[in-house]
Amino acid sequence: MELVTRSNTTTGALAICLAAALWGLDGVVLTPRLSALAVPFVVFLLHAVPFALMQPVLFGCWRRLRAFDRRTWLVLALVALTGGLMGTVAIVKALFLVEFKQLSVVVLLQKLQPVFAILLAALLLKERLTGRFVAWAAAAIAGGYLLTFGFSLPDFEGGDRTLWAAFYALIAAACFGAATVFGKLLLGSVDFKTATFARYGLTSVLALVYAVVSGAGLPFATVSREEWTVVLVISLTTGSGAIFLYYWGLTRVKATVATICELCLPLSAVLLDYVVNGSRLSAWQWLGGLVLIGSILRISTMKSVPTTPSRGERH
Repeated sequence: MELVTRSNTTTGALAICLAAALWGLDGVVLTPRLSALAVPFVVFLLHAVPFALMQPVLFGCWRRLRAFDRRTWLVLALVALTGGLMGTVAIVKALFLVEFKQLSVVVLLQKLQPVFAILLAALLLKERLTGRFVAWAAAAIAGGYLLTFGFSLPDFEGGDRTLWAAFYALIAAACFGAATVFGKLLLGSVDFKTATFARYGLTSVLALVYAVVSGAGLPFATVSREEWTVVLVISLTTGSGAIFLYYWGLTRVKATVATICELCLPLSAVLLDYVVNGSRLSAWQWLGGLVLIGSILRISTMKSVPTTPSRGERH
């Protein structure tokens, strides 16, 4: 096991910050450029292309996969299903729905994932939820509402695309929060390179099945040269590149530290959404965003309360 030092913690935190910033770039600048393609096909491309590019460098990981026991395969399947397939489908749908308008709102709502991660940890690790957590979680949800709707009521009957985008963003938050817990469990038994390789490989299979079953198919001929360029850039940077950085950093820091570092995602998203798309948040949306981020920070730094003495860690 690697010796944990202050230097390791610092470099790990910086790696997660960079990965989070890259995800902000992806959500605002890159993935929305693929909106002309069907969502299931996009999800397949964003996993299959990076997995193909990994082969020359990480081909040796195939041998390590044969050594996985049943528990490791189960955890990997949960990571691929939540953080790979379901989370990606939900966030891509959300980004496509807003049509380059207020993209930062979708990305900020995604930062509710620590709430879901802690709830799942409570279920899996039997940790007792405190009144403080419930209060701050409620504040985070209230902040997310202000960020999305201000003081207006959501329109459930008028086909409000922002409402549906917010709904999918919350699903993505739940899925990515679950993947954080499962990913930490996975990294307890395999190295970060193998974890990334296996995650992209299994998610590619799941996404292929989803694309075929959904009827979207695999219309490669419809992908333009510009769209292939975007897919390639995502594959090398904000996709597998960011996951490599994140998993590498996650092996060096606690999950609570990682969650705080991930706040670089909404910060970069708001800045990029303004610079690239000219989107501006209203005063109430800024207030909601600040309440959301502040609540997540407070939740992330809370000490867990175990139900038994052996349950001292949050993840």
